[in-house]
Amino acid sequence: MSHKKENTDVLVQLCLQGKQSAQLEIYNRYYKAMYNTSLRIVKDSAEAEDVMQESFLNAFTKLHTFKGEVTFGSWLKRIVINNSIYHYRKQRKKNEVDLDDVMYKVEDNDGVVSDHDHAITELKAQKVMETMNLLKDNYRVSLTLHLIEGYDYEEISKIMDISYANCRTTISRAKQSLRNKLTIAY
Repeated sequence: MSHKKENTDVLVQLCLQGKQSAQLEIYNRYYKAMYNTSLRIVKDSAEAEDVMQESFLNAFTKLHTFKGEVTFGSWLKRIVINNSIYHYRKQRKKNEVDLDDVMYKVEDNDGVVSDHDHAITELKAQKVMETMNLLKDNYRVSLTLHLIEGYDYEEISKIMDISYANCRTTISRAKQSLRNKLTIAY
């Protein structure tokens, strides 16, 4: 039975009933976004794939704890980010990994990017991401979560297990450090 047109909430209920086809549909809907989220944190594609797979297993195993207070996608993304940070920290202890370069698109005021502007913007974005990789680990992680993933200070403070005030200070200092490094680079 195909579940392609089913609402995610219906699919979650079917997953709770043990329907593997519903689990497969949930996986197919979310795996690319969850992989990209993990990849931005762990930097290694194979590791990101492992984290993503592990996160789906965790989600399906603990689906009964999903209360529906947030969207399923947000709940799953939180699992992926937590697992990614855990793996990142574990690898960092072994001095094996940095955060990934994150590519993003910048649009002009009309929401349009010309080929020429796009090429220039891509070079600037690449420079910013390369420079972000030079930041201290906590700066890099906090900026990635805030600027790229879109989390607010409260969410980041919970994810990174730091106080709200410390989170605001860390992000502020990370932005200033990034500005300083970019000024020196240009």
